[in-house]
Amino acid sequence: MVGTVTPLDPDACYRALVARDARFDGLFFVGVQTTGIYCRPVCRARTPGRDRCHFFRTAAQAEEAGFRSCFRCRPELAPGAAPVDAVSRVVAAAMRRIDEGALSHEGNLDDLAGELGVSSRHLRRAMQAELGVSPLALAESRRLALARQLIVDTALPLTEVAFASGYRSVRRFNAAVKARYARPPSAMRRGARDSAPTESLTVTLHYRPPYDWAAMIGYLTARAIPGVELVQGDVYLRTAVVGEQQGWLSVAPDPSGAALRATVSSSLAGALMPVVARLRRLFDLDAQPEAIAAHLGRDPRLAAHVRARPGLRLAGAFDPFEAAARAVLGQQISVTAARTIAGRLAERLGAPIATPHPGLSRLFPGPAAIAGAPAQALATLGVPARRADTLRTIAAAVTGGRLSLDGGAEPARLIDEMRSLPGVGPWTAHYLAMRALGWPDAFPEDDLGLRRALGDVSGTAARAIAERWRPWRAYGATHLWRAIKP
Repeated sequence: MVGTVTPLDPDACYRALVARDARFDGLFFVGVQTTGIYCRPVCRARTPGRDRCHFFRTAAQAEEAGFRSCFRCRPELAPGAAPVDAVSRVVAAAMRRIDEGALSHEGNLDDLAGELGVSSRHLRRAMQAELGVSPLALAESRRLALARQLIVDTALPLTEVAFASGYRSVRRFNAAVKARYARPPSAMRRGARDSAPTESLTVTLHYRPPYDWAAMIGYLTARAIPGVELVQGDVYLRTAVVGEQQGWLSVAPDPSGAALRATVSSSLAGALMPVVARLRRLFDLDAQPEAIAAHLGRDPRLAAHVRARPGLRLAGAFDPFEAAARAVLGQQISVTAARTIAGRLAERLGAPIATPHPGLSRLFPGPAAIAGAPAQALATLGVPARRADTLRTIAAAVTGGRLSLDGGAEPARLIDEMRSLPGVGPWTAHYLAMRALGWPDAFPEDDLGLRRALGDVSGTAARAIAERWRPWRAYGATHLWRAIKP
């Protein structure tokens, strides 16, 4: 059923604008009638009068109404609005796929709708009703936002900026930028830039504070796959393959504000849209910590944990299949043992890659590599034969198109499909929905640690207790895990 856009309360939005309340950053945008510019609610420019303000849920809506984005607060840097919690599953899935570039380069609306199991007409109606913009308008807004960040913040040649931000031609890129920002790309560059090829480029990924980076980096450190991932101090590094592109990346806190700085090898520039989307999901950058903490903090079992770590995030996964493989390898063994086995898998079946970072030398093997591997290659990893068979079964299902782990996957359906595979139980299925899809309401009720933290209860009792945490059961579970596994 197609929903409708919930109208914004203009007076409440204006109060947030006057206060420059960072909790509302990315949740609405304000267009100023006299200037034709739209801004984030945290913009430091002079606050306009109430009668000159028009409020929009998304940047795309403001642009559809004819407003140009502010060059001071830069709306393209605003954190997202966690659409998975607010709109229907088909619209949330479409937004994720659009963020990953589904309507850029050679993608089209019919193909996207087909992936989601609906008609293109239904998808247009659903997105217009729930977001106030069409799929194509949203895709154009996403492309221009990334293009502007690359133009202003990097020395990437403009030709490469065009393709990195999802445009099929430089001519189309130039025309779109000039139409939206009233100036050509070259005029948006800050001073002279060296257009010589560079080994990497850096993009800024904003979030809503607070953010518990210590907890996130601790989680990633304990699970870093040798050869594929590496943590050095506060910096997370890994190798990456996206489509035909492969390379490396690193992510660290931005000392200037509520953001992360992602450095991406130039070899991944052609896949920058999906890389950015995956990083936002991995680090849970579109969460609304104030709302989550307010809700979970009402439960006496969680209140102290939430007060201690109000910025705790849900650690996701850069690659969904990698998350699936790790979930299977981690069944009934310790985190350290699972990390060791995953490293062996990468060493034996992953392709080698050269990087400037010692310790990053392998790509994690994709589903085709694992599905086609001889049984003996998996048997020597140190896992039971049945678990190795489960891993091969999942890999074959993904390779054959019978199982989808991409951004268009619907969590409840993924859980059912995973549980239908031999060797996959409720814990593995929910854990995968939590990590691979970033589903905030996933809850692996059979997890022994969670059951103990809740008073040595049964899985059924754990599920009943967690009902009051909806739609953020995964965050409740993360708080408990963090408390028992510091």
